[in-house]
Amino acid sequence: MIKKEWDKKILDCVDGLKSQFIGSVQELLRIDSVAREACVGAPFGVGVKKALDCALDISRQLGFETVNLDHYIGYAQYGVGEDYVCAIGHVDVVLPGEGWKYPPFSAHLEDDVLYGRGVLDNKGPIMACLYALAAIKEAGLLLKNPIRIIFGCDEESGFEDLHYYLSKEKAPLYGFTPDCKYPVVYSERGRAVVRIFGNLDQLGIFLDFVSQYFLGANNTGDRLGIDFFHEEYGTMEMKGYQLHMLQDSPDEQKQVAFEVILSYPGGVSIGEIMEQISRKVEVKGLRAELLKNFNPVVFSKDSSMVKAMRESYELITGLDGSPVTTTGGTYAKAMPGIVPFGPSFPGQKGISHNPNEWMSVEDLMTNFKIYALALYRLGQL
Repeated sequence: MIKKEWDKKILDCVDGLKSQFIGSVQELLRIDSVAREACVGAPFGVGVKKALDCALDISRQLGFETVNLDHYIGYAQYGVGEDYVCAIGHVDVVLPGEGWKYPPFSAHLEDDVLYGRGVLDNKGPIMACLYALAAIKEAGLLLKNPIRIIFGCDEESGFEDLHYYLSKEKAPLYGFTPDCKYPVVYSERGRAVVRIFGNLDQLGIFLDFVSQYFLGANNTGDRLGIDFFHEEYGTMEMKGYQLHMLQDSPDEQKQVAFEVILSYPGGVSIGEIMEQISRKVEVKGLRAELLKNFNPVVFSKDSSMVKAMRESYELITGLDGSPVTTTGGTYAKAMPGIVPFGPSFPGQKGISHNPNEWMSVEDLMTNFKIYALALYRLGQL
């Protein structure tokens, strides 16, 4: 139940911005922003550049100051101060693929459901954050710390945008990425990419190893001895299997390689995991290497940041907002001080990267309201 006068002021402004908000989401959705070949002034391709320009144009129309960091990433800001809090989402999208009822970049609206590549992941939610900030501004409320809405451009391909951002700007005090699920996610699993490889003359041994320990085994890594379990995160998950050839230069011997993504729980280090894998691999005369790793993201459930988001979610939805963990990977892996928060509600799965990606207008507006209350609270911490 809404009891605080400032919450009521914010939500009244949210209702007044509904039509403009949905129009802006559709405007952004109509841009094909799949990452493509870099060119001058467009490090992730012309479409992504156009989407960032669009998001920043909308921000300026709403009265915000904007910064474009060489089209790697950009942001809108309200308030003045050296420190800040933020919401960070992204305007790049995955390939649309086949099987759509409506053109994937048409922003088709039917029966109060909006269809389009990126509507959930992540253009709708980051526009909800931008308009949430507009509602706070329109309500005339003062902030202890300024708020930024950050528009990433390389979330789907490798976080190069965020690395660039952190080379130019300081990290936020607090914040969230609207690119996961509700309630507030206080911790993400770690994520690593591991490669097993050997020379071509070891092909038989290599294929036998891959079959025994991966393709013909449970995806928990039990045969490798890495089926680590944590009561809050669950058990290790292996996925994203890839088999291919390696040859760094024409005069080098070809090698066979198998790559796997590890989604691992808190309570275990990547060093421990790699030690276990290496023991099994080296017995066969093969090799293992760690290609990429993001350690688990862990915040206290009782932190002021998590509490602010939980309260906002519970006020708007009336649902239990007990913080949860996730097996997914978001900007929280690389941006200090933030956690995942929305936009998918309990029971909503398998929407974002599939054909006919959708969000209902009701869900978009519910996100809008949650984010408005949450950003205001974070701006007071």
